[in-house]
Parts: sequence; C-alpha cells; structure tokens
Amino acid sequence: MHFDLPDLRLFIHIAESPSLTQGARRAFLSPAAASARIKALEGQLGARLLYRDSRGVELTPAGQRLLQYARLIMRQVDYLKSEFTEYGADAAGHIRIFANTTAVTEFLPEVLAGFLAARPGVTVDLQERLSRDIVRGVLDGGADLGIIAGPVAASGLQVLHFSTDRLVLAVPRGHALAAQAQVQLRQTLGYQHIGLHEGSTLLSFLREQVEKLGESLSLRIQVSSFEASCRMIEAGVGIGIIPESAARRHSRTMELAIVELAEPWAVRERSILVRDLEALPGSVRALIATLRGEPAGQSAGEKKAT
Repeated sequence: MHFDLPDLRLFIHIAESPSLTQGARRAFLSPAAASARIKALEGQLGARLLYRDSRGVELTPAGQRLLQYARLIMRQVDYLKSEFTEYGADAAGHIRIFANTTAVTEFLPEVLAGFLAARPGVTVDLQERLSRDIVRGVLDGGADLGIIAGPVAASGLQVLHFSTDRLVLAVPRGHALAAQAQVQLRQTLGYQHIGLHEGSTLLSFLREQVEKLGESLSLRIQVSSFEASCRMIEAGVGIGIIPESAARRHSRTMELAIVELAEPWAVRERSILVRDLEALPGSVRALIATLRGEPAGQSAGEKKAT
C-alpha cells in the first residue's frame, strides 16, 4: 500500500472544509481532480472515507480514523522540514496551540511576542478551546501542544506543569461582599455575574461548579476579555470570578475589590500537554522551555500522565 503525501494533505483539507469544492480549492485542485484522488485513496484502503450529499461532505468512521493518522503524518513531515531550514532547529516552523481562555487572553500574547520576535522563521496558530477539546486535539495530532488549567484527565499525554494561578471574586469598591475576607461560590449566586463569551473555558468551568450546587449562574452580560469584565464590574454592572493575575493587574487602574474564593477548585495549576516532548521539533520545544522559564531542552525528562 502506497500513500502520496499530497493526497493525505488533500484529504485533511477536505475533512476540515464544509465541502469537497472548498477543500479542493485549499489544495489548488479542481473539484473533479480532488474527487478522483479521494476515490483512488478509498480504493487503496478498501474503505469509503466520505459521505457526499448536497450539503457537503461528512467523514465516515474510516475517514475519521484516517484523518487522525493523516494529521500525525503531515505534522511529522512539517517537523522534519523545520529541522532543516536556514534558521536553525528552533528558529523556524509552524506551531499550533490549543489553549484555554486565560492563556489566550492573558499571558500567551506577551510570551509569544518575545518568542516570535527572536525567531522570524516561526509562525503560530493559537486557538481558544474547551479543556476536553484541548486534550483531544493534542491526542489526535490536531495541535502540537495544549495549555490547560486545573486537573487534567489526559492518559497517554505528557503533562508539564509551568505555573499556578487562583480564581478570585472581583467586585466594585463598596460592594456588600467587598468587606469579606473570603466567600464561597454559593454566596455569590444571589448577585448578577459578568461572564465571558460562550465557548470560553472559564465560563464552562464555572457553570459546572454552579450546577454541582444545584443552582444556576445569573449572567448580566457576557464580554470577550477580562479587561472588559473588570470595566463592567467597576461600573457596578455585576460581579465576576476571574483569575487573580488578571484581577490584580486591572485593580491597579480600576476601582475593584478582590475577595478570596474559599473553594478547593479556586487554585488552578497550569499545564502544557504534549504527546511526546522528545519527538517535537526544536521550535516547539523552545516555546515550551520559554513558558516554563527553562533553557530549551531542559524539560525532556517529564513522564507520561496515567
């Protein structure tokens, strides 16, 4: 059985597109040529890969399996190319990161700014995802690394701890809860909350904790960033649960009070998820070392999570 790399890349394009036509366009092929290649691929495998109808394409179970392996193969090919560029082993390549809300909006922009400025040959695709999707994306090769907070159920992945943050309650100065040394989540539910946008990892996590109490979270407004949350809180629109790092930073310029959350889940360990650290290209290992505050390659001894 022989596979052509262009055919595998074409299959990935089609699988990630709403239609065969759009997938073919991404591969710079006509729909007819793309269809013929997919049929040839199906013939080699002896299995149907796509369901085609007027609405577009849908992967069959065999197609889902092939997509997982095709992504891994093409990512390894990209890794190989990046190791032999003019820039050097850690200064070129493409890095795809799946990360939670705090990482995407708070600390990664600053980290990546310095990292990319020193490595002109590196490009990054940073996507905000829910925790379960981060784990799945790293497992199936859709991402080079994931950044997650809190407990991790990631069998088969390496879990690299790199920092700790805490969730706190932010309220306007003079609020009824501002004088409390600490509060429990249940005590905040009588007030309207400022929440992040739908799909954010923090909002999903908080809703899970509220549901465990048999309660519901009353949202006054949903915004796209912690800065916007703090501005709404300062204006008296509502209260909000946000990372302490964000609350402390914005409290320097806003009239906010920060109250400790007396919940076991309030302390959030931040971790990097990878399939195999040693198998990653130099640019990805260099970014991981930067996140962990270590020289490149120092963190290679981490063990797989069980």
